[in-house]
Amino acid sequence: MNSVLIKTSTWSLPKKSLALAGLLSVLFAPLVVTDEYLLHILITIGLYVVLTLSLNLVTGYTGQFSMGHAAFYGIGAYIAALSMLNAGLSFWLAVFLSAVLTAVFGFFLGLPALRLQGDYLGIVTLGFGEIVRLVFVNWVDVTRGPMGLPGIPAPQIGSYVFTGKTPYYYLILILVTLTIFTMYRLTNSRLGLGLVTVREDEVAASAIGINTTKLKLMAFTIGAFFAGITGAFYASYISFISPDSFMFIDSVTILAMVVLGGMGSIPGSLIGATVLVIAPEILRFLADYRMLLYGLMMIVMMIYKPEGFWGAHKRTKNSWQRGLLRRRGKCLIRNLPPVLFLFTQSWPSFLPLLPKK
Repeated sequence: MNSVLIKTSTWSLPKKSLALAGLLSVLFAPLVVTDEYLLHILITIGLYVVLTLSLNLVTGYTGQFSMGHAAFYGIGAYIAALSMLNAGLSFWLAVFLSAVLTAVFGFFLGLPALRLQGDYLGIVTLGFGEIVRLVFVNWVDVTRGPMGLPGIPAPQIGSYVFTGKTPYYYLILILVTLTIFTMYRLTNSRLGLGLVTVREDEVAASAIGINTTKLKLMAFTIGAFFAGITGAFYASYISFISPDSFMFIDSVTILAMVVLGGMGSIPGSLIGATVLVIAPEILRFLADYRMLLYGLMMIVMMIYKPEGFWGAHKRTKNSWQRGLLRRRGKCLIRNLPPVLFLFTQSWPSFLPLLPKK
């Protein structure tokens, strides 16, 4: 049988220089970009990067088709806004409360929904998103309905209150960094390899003893957790929220960012979010025709590059898998499916996921 040697990837000097230049440009962007509108675009990109990464964990890595991610985004925003306006909580406590409660919503939605697959799961999550939006519209005593919630307080550290866009830029930059770090550590681990195994062949994953329901629930809960944090940030940044901010089209946009960038890819999520935030702004001079051209670009992309900007051909192997291979001879049968790799190399690591008798 043909075999392939697994090589440890190293960065060349040009790649290191490019990465350093990118890092410096991100850190010092507010010093160079003085236009408030451009800073707002950068903040919006960061916001959608976090949303895309959180949905990518569910759809890209675990293979669960979700079309209601904007609902978790909205739940986080409303919980943060109401806790700050009515309970007098600080922004930081409101963010924590939003993240935890939104994760609870994600968990309980996942309990019945994750027994479904494919289009049926998509329909359930779509219905959940519409139910949440209708609650925002009709629960007037709490949410003020279509009038929305104005006057949401800005974050405060000691006596310093966030004013202008620069503090929000660095706040979303910290959130993006933490999200990327968390997703990277999670997906490049034994657990991440288990998520990919569930995506590739759920029946085979169950056959080798992986608790697929537990893994899918975990992905759903973590995705909702980060969406809730993003919603809390959005509420404080805009200082006004209404049900119109969390429509079905927002869920579709986030899903499009995942698919366009490349499913199951962290760099793809960054690229997808950046492109789909900037493209409508660049085409704004076309007035009513810009969305038509925007849709045409999406169709062409799906026809000629269906794997996305950073698709399967760009991805490397799971880092835990690479490390295990280095320890065990650096050799693997070419294109060995993840489920077989897990079964032959790492089945003891999944003992905690086995169903208990």
